[in-house]
Amino acid sequence: MLLNHIRNYYPLSEEAQATLYDCFEQVILNKNDYLLHEGKICRHLYFLEKGALRGYYILDGKEITHWFGFEQDFVTSFHSFITQAPAVENIQLLEGSILWAISKEKLSRLFNQYHEIERLVRIAYEKYYIRLEERFVNAQFKSATERYEGLLQTRPYILERIPLGHIASYLGISQETLSRIRSRL
Repeated sequence: MLLNHIRNYYPLSEEAQATLYDCFEQVILNKNDYLLHEGKICRHLYFLEKGALRGYYILDGKEITHWFGFEQDFVTSFHSFITQAPAVENIQLLEGSILWAISKEKLSRLFNQYHEIERLVRIAYEKYYIRLEERFVNAQFKSATERYEGLLQTRPYILERIPLGHIASYLGISQETLSRIRSRL
C-alpha cells in the first residue's frame, strides 16, 4: 500500500523504491494513543495506512483541533519535523491505526542518495502547504455555515468518523453552533 501510494505522488526507480521501503517501520497504535506530545521533538514522518488522527493545540486549557489525517495521508508535526524544534501541537489517534514511520535522519540520507526521493517529499510538502493555505482562507473569509458546507462537500467522511466536538473545534465554532447549523441544513 505504501509504495502504491508513493507512486501516485512521483514515480521512483525500482532501486529507490526498495531502499525507501526498507527505511520505513510499521507502527500500530490504539485509539487515543499519541504520536506526539507538545514540547517533544517530532523525529518521524508517517504514512497513515489505516485509521484516523488529529493534530491539536492547547490554548488556555482548551483543545483546538487544526487538522485531521486519514488513510493515505503523510502526517507529522511538519514544523517540528523540519526544524527539529519542540512541537507546539499534539497528534492523537482517533481510531486504531497502522502507520509507516521514517526518521528524519534516514530521510535526509535518502535525499542525498536519491534526488527523486527528495522530489517526492517536496511534492508531499507542497500538498500539505496547499491544504494549510486552503484552511487559512476558509478560516479568514468564510462563515461558519460555509465552512461546514465545504466540509460536507469535500470531505463528508469526516462526519462519519470524527466526534462532533473535534469537528466543531476544527471549524472554529462551538459544538452548540455546529448543532444549530446541522439542524438548519
